[in-house]
Amino acid sequence: MWRFIRGVCLVACFAAGITCQAQAQKSLTWDEVKSQFEANNPTLRAGQIGIDESKANEITAYLRPNPNLALLSDQIDPFPGGPAHGTFAYWLASATVSYLHERQRKRELRLDSAQQATGIAVSSQADLERGLLFNLRGAFVATLQAKAVLKVAQANLEYWDKVLSISRDRYHAGDIAQIDLDRLELQRVQFESDLQTAEVNLRTAKIQVLLLLNDRTPIDQFDVFGLFDFSDQLSSLDEFRKIALETRPDLKAAAQAVEKANTDHKLAVANGSTDPTFSADVGRNPPIDQYFGVGVSIPLRIFDRNQGEKQRTQLDIDRNQKLLDAATAQVFSDVDSAYALVNSNVILLRPYKEKYLEQAVRVRETVRFSYEHGGAALLDFINAENDFRSVELNYVNLIGAYLTAAAQLNMAVGREAIQ
Repeated sequence: MWRFIRGVCLVACFAAGITCQAQAQKSLTWDEVKSQFEANNPTLRAGQIGIDESKANEITAYLRPNPNLALLSDQIDPFPGGPAHGTFAYWLASATVSYLHERQRKRELRLDSAQQATGIAVSSQADLERGLLFNLRGAFVATLQAKAVLKVAQANLEYWDKVLSISRDRYHAGDIAQIDLDRLELQRVQFESDLQTAEVNLRTAKIQVLLLLNDRTPIDQFDVFGLFDFSDQLSSLDEFRKIALETRPDLKAAAQAVEKANTDHKLAVANGSTDPTFSADVGRNPPIDQYFGVGVSIPLRIFDRNQGEKQRTQLDIDRNQKLLDAATAQVFSDVDSAYALVNSNVILLRPYKEKYLEQAVRVRETVRFSYEHGGAALLDFINAENDFRSVELNYVNLIGAYLTAAAQLNMAVGREAIQ
């Protein structure tokens, strides 16, 4: 009875251990990986701080000039000698307040320029996120690909171990020679190598994902999962081009730079205008005793009319327009190249899915049956197994290449047009 109870307890503890281990495993979907990346990636968060700094510059840009206060106390005579009079008999005191009046909407233009700079910062941040998301998607796909390759390597090794088990029985029965068994056992090295390489690649891909997530989870407790397959339904190139022109943040930033250059030129023209300084003063000046006055100071802008800044900002408009044209051309180039790569992978994957995988399995099993019944040579069987392994690995790697190319196309258009 006690043995039975102890056995039940051991089974329960073992099951609980498996459950805890499963709970400790951190497995994320692409949406969860993306959310964690947006929340924790330090480069992305630093860029967001840069946007906040740009917004702070808007406050500075719209500030009014500070008024000036000047206090004067003069003609105090504390020294003896001369006609008899009090120390403050001829004391003069005055207070002057002056204020620079900015004309031609200088403050408004400075604010517009600062707000447009913030818009450029927002678009640049979106472009930074676009590039980092491509790296993250590449690491995510690499992890899925490494898992698929690892699964294939494990299946191939298990299959070959079964072949070896049958071959050893045949050898002991005198059905095959020692040299044939040795050649079969030597072939296992390739499958062991495939398995070890796949395990290393999987750990490396996970490390890259964790780096971008700024996550310190141990490798063995972290995993990702998602659909590792391809879709042969691809929209037209013109549709992807249209999406890119509407959503690419770097193209938007280039267009915003042109707008800001125009605003800066208007500000340079406004800064070339004259700003008067108005003043008012009150004071005491014996024998008049008390007084007040007003004044205006107007700079004579004869030589400096901000000519250099006007010319520079005008040239900056042309420069940014050329950069916008270059960015537009780059968008079309990126979309066309990525589309061609995705389409090429789809074309290569279709025959694999439709016939090559099935043919490879059929050839391997047919040659194996023939070899085990004396109808085929050992070399034919080994070649059929290698062909099967190559076809299967090529298919997995092509799917990985397709998903990577799809991520590149998503980056080219500026959003996830292909899920």
